[in-house]
Amino acid sequence: MADRHQTDPAPQWWSRPEGTAEGGRREGVPAPRPETGGGDHVQDAAPTSAPSDPSPDAPSDGAPVPAVRYDPWGAEPLQVVDRGRTPRGIRLWQVVALSLGTALLAGGIGGYVGVLAERRSNTRLELPQAAAVDRGRAPESVAGIAATALPGVVTLHVRGTKGSGTGTGFVLDQQGHILTNSHVVADSQEITVTFSTGESVTAALVGRDSGYDLAVVKVDGVRGLQPLSLGNSENVKVGDPVVAIGAPFDLSNTVTAGIISATGRPVTAGGDKGDGSDISYVDALQTDAPINPGNSGGPLLDAKAHVVGINSAIRGADKDDSTRQGGSIGLGFAIPVNQGKRVAEELIRTGRATHPVIGVTLDMDYAGDGARVGDKGEDGKPSVVAGGPGARAGIRAGDVITKVDGQRVRGGDELIIKIRAHRPGDALTLTVLRQGRESTLEVVLGSANGS
Repeated sequence: MADRHQTDPAPQWWSRPEGTAEGGRREGVPAPRPETGGGDHVQDAAPTSAPSDPSPDAPSDGAPVPAVRYDPWGAEPLQVVDRGRTPRGIRLWQVVALSLGTALLAGGIGGYVGVLAERRSNTRLELPQAAAVDRGRAPESVAGIAATALPGVVTLHVRGTKGSGTGTGFVLDQQGHILTNSHVVADSQEITVTFSTGESVTAALVGRDSGYDLAVVKVDGVRGLQPLSLGNSENVKVGDPVVAIGAPFDLSNTVTAGIISATGRPVTAGGDKGDGSDISYVDALQTDAPINPGNSGGPLLDAKAHVVGINSAIRGADKDDSTRQGGSIGLGFAIPVNQGKRVAEELIRTGRATHPVIGVTLDMDYAGDGARVGDKGEDGKPSVVAGGPGARAGIRAGDVITKVDGQRVRGGDELIIKIRAHRPGDALTLTVLRQGRESTLEVVLGSANGS
């Protein structure tokens, strides 16, 4: 039984075109295999009769043309492959998009290459700058004053039974005496002095006076000391430029500048003991040069780098003010150098300072204008010391002192301050109000030992 794939006639595309003879085969196409008599074979379903219109290549003897079988190994198969529509040409928007993309890509690459080349180049970027000039400053400038004074200013670190603190001082002489505030070294057990060069040495307390808030300490074995020049506080006028040097908040060698904003300010400080023995009475120079904790004891210098004051106190907001500031608000006070010089000399010479007095006890509770002499002194003693300067001048209990050398006095503190601004032995003119009548009295100041 013959093996057939199908019984129906094969489709037209499955056989070669009619009339294709062996002689008409293209070059390279093999001849069809001859039929064999026996064995199983696959028969071609195409008709065997010749076409009515013979091919020009048909044999002339009229012999029948054998049927042409499909040759799957032929050089050119007859199947047709559908490859879709023929692609159209490139559109304009595609050209524009491609051009933009190419331009952006080229720009990015170019920029990156340029930056990379600049970074790798040997050319350095340098901004314009003024040349360094080793040039000094005018002596009267702040920089010139600071350059002159800084070598003579020191920072004090003090350790005591109640803790430690920082202050400032300045060199008085080649022997190593240094002037500072009394409250800086009060209750001190160990005092260390650090110079502007950074060298630190131990200092010893020579003497102090809480009434003037001044003290002297001394260092030994230090060479090359540069004492500061002392000026004259009587020459100071309101508006004069000044420079303050110190260690505010332990920041050594800090320089600030300002002016003298007032003179003769009555300032009291201290009073922590409660008995009045540690109250300082200062006829102070007022300055707006910033002064902060740690500046205490430092110099206040004029335009010639001369010391005109010893920085001692600052004015802050009231204690009950919630906005109170702990730093400078532009109100600093300095002890006049004339007073500081006298006290320093006495402390170096004897370890104690003397206070000028008039020999009376004042009524510190008096609320009127002026300073009133009390009715009684301490322990029931007379308010006017017998044989003292006030008694010799004619002062009596109940008198109200309103002026000192023509300057108005508004209270007992101001009277003490005005008196302590002088030396023992100085003569003063007091204006006194007694039973509604005003008179003037001449008094020569006496002396009392300070604390």
